[in-house]
Amino acid sequence: MLTLFGDPTVWLPLVFAGLMGLSILIYVVLDGYDLGVGLLFSVAEDAQKDRMIAAIGPFWDANETWLVLAVGLLLVAFPAAHGMILTALYLPVLIMLIGLILRGVAFEFRAKVKPKQKGWWNRAFFIGSLMTALSQGWMLGFYVMGLTETATTYGFAALTAVCLAASYAFIGATWLIFKTEATLQKQAVVWAQRCLIFLVVGLAAVSIASPWVSPRIFEKWFSLPNIILLAPLPIACGALMLGVALVLKHLPTTTDRFAWVPFAGAVGIYTLAFFGLAYSFFPYVVPEKLTIFAAASAPESLLIMLIGALFVLPAIIGYSAFAYFVFRGKATELRYD
Repeated sequence: MLTLFGDPTVWLPLVFAGLMGLSILIYVVLDGYDLGVGLLFSVAEDAQKDRMIAAIGPFWDANETWLVLAVGLLLVAFPAAHGMILTALYLPVLIMLIGLILRGVAFEFRAKVKPKQKGWWNRAFFIGSLMTALSQGWMLGFYVMGLTETATTYGFAALTAVCLAASYAFIGATWLIFKTEATLQKQAVVWAQRCLIFLVVGLAAVSIASPWVSPRIFEKWFSLPNIILLAPLPIACGALMLGVALVLKHLPTTTDRFAWVPFAGAVGIYTLAFFGLAYSFFPYVVPEKLTIFAAASAPESLLIMLIGALFVLPAIIGYSAFAYFVFRGKATELRYD
């Protein structure tokens, strides 16, 4: 069975790299929007916050499952890479975990405390979301720069931290446009327009930095015929950004017909950006240091884990899809009874 699809030391690492990449992409999109809603708590009115929570309440627990899956796949399939990456990023990972815990506690406690104390937990929800988003952005910047500790790396990581947090706020705002109505929907349009600028800056920064720090990545993108074959990727991404910006100018509409478009556009932008980044670093799981083939576990172990993944992954997709189906439509008034 190991040789059913060719050399198991090749196809099994590729399969697990694909599964891990898929998990990361889904996590960034799904938990990205509910982290973004948490970030928007800082500028929302108190009267709007319950409806914002109602827009993400049925989904946020399931969204975080994809982060657990991605980290679990990294640990079991690429243990050497897991050690190198976590060693270099242990502090932002710690901050992220604290942020996730604070956010989860605040989500539950704000519904159970006295009205006078609710503001404290709203602020805690925002702080937890901010810690999580900034730490993830820092890790992305540090990873793109090859996990090297220089002044330039720290500066770039700080830039990507701010831009990723703003891009989460952007996709969170597009989710609110889709799931809410009236005054909150109008305000979400304004938030999305402002945050889109930071998303553009962040993507531009990563696109410039990746080939700048790695001659190999520069060669992959700018040699012939690659530069021609890959041109549709950044062009499509730019077109989506422009399209979303134009649609936002005409929202909301009286029929609410196109409220889904900004969120769909945001998903498309994230997906194209992810594939561009994946192409840049493939086959390295640790930039310029460790490939997925060198870091992979033994083929026999990978095969056993793949069998388990074939049961776990459909289950996660199934209950996530079921939740989104059941709670489709506009977010209603938040109730805890």
